[in-house]
Amino acid sequence: MDGWRDSRGRAHVTKVPQRRQRALKRIIDIFGSLLVILLFSPLILLVWLLILIIDGSPVFYRRRVVGTGGRFDAFKFRTMQRNADAIIAADPGLHAAFNQNFKLRSDPRVTFLGSWLRKYSLDELPQLWNVLRGEMSLVGPRMITAAELQKYGPHQELLLTVKPGLTGYWQVRGRQDVSYDERVRMDVDYITNWSLSLDLIILLQTPAKVIRAEGAY
Repeated sequence: MDGWRDSRGRAHVTKVPQRRQRALKRIIDIFGSLLVILLFSPLILLVWLLILIIDGSPVFYRRRVVGTGGRFDAFKFRTMQRNADAIIAADPGLHAAFNQNFKLRSDPRVTFLGSWLRKYSLDELPQLWNVLRGEMSLVGPRMITAAELQKYGPHQELLLTVKPGLTGYWQVRGRQDVSYDERVRMDVDYITNWSLSLDLIILLQTPAKVIRAEGAY
């Protein structure tokens, strides 16, 4: 067992995986991400070419997010217009809606090709590089920005003890169809009840969720 303190200085006790389990999780991350990259390399190349031909450069988008070692750039295929920030800044209503859930169901910034990439989570394939670099894990809590961290309230420090995941508990339990508070609860539940068997269950459930495009937009 181990502990962590929230923003109010209150002590909390959480389960700490054994060192061997942590090492095994990292091994699974490395070999798992390499295997996916190898199997999907033709698709990754195809997506790269389509974005370059249809939407132009840049092909990749770097999203600044928080992790166990501080902030880092998570790689994604670009799915939005180049002036995405200006579009949302020019519309107060759109800006307010985005700040509520940090996601828009009908996002006018998303390109036609980008909407298909998002539907089947193909835009997230470059994050396999983040997994190889040790910044992310195949399975973990949601990847969030520093601005979103405040929504975790007393659980902020807990979230930063675990690497964000390419997939995770919330991805197989509704994704964008659940409220933000529910997403936070799922992340906290995952961290406090983590086990390799839980990761395996999530990994096995993820392909079907991606193919069905459940809760993706």
